[in-house]
Amino acid sequence: MSFGIYIAGIVLVLGGLIYGAAILHAPLPWIVVGALVLLGIGVLTAVKATRQKDPAG
Repeated sequence: MSFGIYIAGIVLVLGGLIYGAAILHAPLPWIVVGALVLLGIGVLTAVKATRQKDPAG
C-alpha cells in the first residue's frame, strides 16, 4: 500500500512541475525528458523505500 502512496505523490509532484514548465513556456521536448527522468527517479526511490528487508541468515 505504501508503494501506491509513493507513486501517487510522485505523480502529483510531477504534474505540478510539468504544469509549471508549461506556464514558463519551456520547450515540449525538455518537459518530456525532465518528466521521464523525474518519474524514473521517483519509482526507484519508491521501490527502495518500500522494499521488504531480506531476513538475515
